[in-house]
Amino acid sequence: MDNNKERSLSGRRKTGDRVTYVVLTLISILWLAPFVCLILQSFRSYTEGGGGMVEYLLPKKFSLDSYTDLLRPGNQFIRWYLNTLIIAFFVSLFETVIVLCVSYALSRMRFKGRELLMRFWLILGMFPGFLTMICLYFLLKNFGLTQEGAIPGLILISAASSGMKYYICKGFFDTIPKSLDEAARLDGASRARIFVTMLLPMAKPTIIYTALVAFMAPWCDYVFASYVAFGYSDSYNVAVAMQRWIWTNDYQGYFTRFCAGGVLIAVPVTILFMCLQKYYVEGVTGGAVKG
Repeated sequence: MDNNKERSLSGRRKTGDRVTYVVLTLISILWLAPFVCLILQSFRSYTEGGGGMVEYLLPKKFSLDSYTDLLRPGNQFIRWYLNTLIIAFFVSLFETVIVLCVSYALSRMRFKGRELLMRFWLILGMFPGFLTMICLYFLLKNFGLTQEGAIPGLILISAASSGMKYYICKGFFDTIPKSLDEAARLDGASRARIFVTMLLPMAKPTIIYTALVAFMAPWCDYVFASYVAFGYSDSYNVAVAMQRWIWTNDYQGYFTRFCAGGVLIAVPVTILFMCLQKYYVEGVTGGAVKG
């Protein structure tokens, strides 16, 4: 009887696993289908439909026409791509430093108003950022950080609010025993030295997680970037610039270039996640243990 029960349970598990694999496979196909279409159309030659939309998926003739057109000297796409890279890099750098400092202070120090500050930030983070767009725009405009100055303006706004994103990083610091800090303090080490030489090397996963998340936000930003750089094409990031292509309604001239631009935008982020996936997962799981 016991053997029959075990066989029955084993058979149910195998059936359940098969159903799960089938469902996950179908979901993966549905999720990947648009990306496959995007990549295939980006390699279609201009001789097929003049670079516009066609009724078939697999190109009859593969070509790099769209990529060479985007990357040729003098094309504004290169400037837009560099704008996006500059904004994402500096936001990632500043935000990572600020989040680490704020997280260390909230995790290791005890001061009046600490709990109130954490709760206030948590509640404030529940409000959508769209509520502040008009105020932020006029604030940036008064300092000349819109249109021509949109790039430093976008960096400033993203970095200024980064302290509120402390939660995961603080949770990771909470998992590191405070006895290490106390022992170092007895040996005469300052808080700054403890933070730089002891905690940061152990916090490598959460540092990478914070940097990746900070890099992704401006890299994919469209709404606020279009709002700040409105009417000045030299300050566009790639998302805003490619959306302007769609607004022209010239699908026969921009469709394959739009697909190629989407592929080029996805390349840096894909490489980063493939190389740093291990640390990214460790940073999320480690910071979720305590809050």
